[in-house]
Amino acid sequence: MLTQELQTAAYIASAVLFILSLGGLSDQESAKRAVWYGIVGMGIAISATILGPQVQISALLLLMLIVGAGVGIFVAQRVEMTGMPELVAALHSFVGLAAVFIGINSDLNPPTGLQGAELVIHEVEIFIGVFIGAITFTGSIIAFGKLSGRIGGAALILPARHMWNVAMLAACFILLFLYMNHAGSWTLYLMTFIAFAIGAHLVLAIGGADMPVVVSMLNSYSGWAAAATGFLLGNDLLIVTGALVGSSGAILSYIMCKAMNRQFLSVILGGFGNVEQSAQDIEGEQIAIDADGVASALNDADSIIIVPGYGMAVAQAQQSVSELTRRLRAKGKSVRFGIHPVAGRLPGHMNVLLAEAKVPYDIVLEMDEINDDFPETDVVIVIGSNDIVNPAAQDDPGSPIAGMPVLEVWKSKQVFVSKRGQGTGYSGIENPLFFKENTRMFYGDAKASIDQLLPQLD
Repeated sequence: MLTQELQTAAYIASAVLFILSLGGLSDQESAKRAVWYGIVGMGIAISATILGPQVQISALLLLMLIVGAGVGIFVAQRVEMTGMPELVAALHSFVGLAAVFIGINSDLNPPTGLQGAELVIHEVEIFIGVFIGAITFTGSIIAFGKLSGRIGGAALILPARHMWNVAMLAACFILLFLYMNHAGSWTLYLMTFIAFAIGAHLVLAIGGADMPVVVSMLNSYSGWAAAATGFLLGNDLLIVTGALVGSSGAILSYIMCKAMNRQFLSVILGGFGNVEQSAQDIEGEQIAIDADGVASALNDADSIIIVPGYGMAVAQAQQSVSELTRRLRAKGKSVRFGIHPVAGRLPGHMNVLLAEAKVPYDIVLEMDEINDDFPETDVVIVIGSNDIVNPAAQDDPGSPIAGMPVLEVWKSKQVFVSKRGQGTGYSGIENPLFFKENTRMFYGDAKASIDQLLPQLD
């Protein structure tokens, strides 16, 4: 068993490792080391908590640890990179539910000796912790359903939905007042069910195109729920860790919104996936091209930019794309990748996929770093992307994504779009890029299409 002093020292070491982990994730080359900082930090935190003076080791506790670790290992080994967004959403729900259970348990078994201001603060901590946790739980469950395809990606817009949200929030404030005046635990339980409804309603009203923001937003919520739980349990490390996760998630949400030219509140209030289509008519037709035509253009090109999207992840084409890159670079061609901040359904999703496929870090560039280079580029290959390369964001004020910064691929000499079919993609927004004169549609599964190109490169 650890003494209180040793446990505090272990918590400080864990907090330092968590901070180093977050800092290291800002750079691709240090990200792997940063992940290990987080793993070691969490291992120390769990061990110090279990062996601390406040915890009695029992057979049930050991059983739960073994079951939890086993489930974690099983899920980690089975999940594909394409399933990471929904896995992250599911894990957020666990944090929210844990906060709800801990808050209710603290209400049922309040600490003794609390009086005056201490009691008031404790009751507020319970109420807020359960409120945030409940919203996080159901919101994450709905996000999981949308990302995994179990729930449609379109926004569910109820009549007077904003009034419903205001009414539910007002009810929660009234219940808080009653709870603080010792009306009974029923006020806490009723608030929990209302918060469950708020979380589900908020995320149901958010369309598929905003899901990267939703994931980072729920990440922030789970952090604040963990911090509130830390106050309830008197656990300093949980407070620090929750604050780190909550603040980093909030910052990431802001970055995502900025990248989409969206206001954070407009995302939370929802409706993006259900807006009307662009007011401008799209002229022209989508012209298909076969593998021979794409390979010929690649053989003649000197500069090539590849823009990956979620379609690459679905087709698990990253290894084929990596091999294509290797062969083109071996021929002395300039090959780079353009990554939009919201590409995929999880922030950084495309960067992770390319790193997994051993694509060199130095040729993977962010949108702001590469956007000015498209006019001097011979060939752009778009793999499974729609909104992030949509010129309507700049040209059509009536477009749902008007004002959103996009990769200006249409300014290059030739654009080849690898796409399964002529659909509008996850967000349901039509893309004029597909109808431009310098664009050709390379239809088919992304992996199979890229694999067709490989033998034809000189």
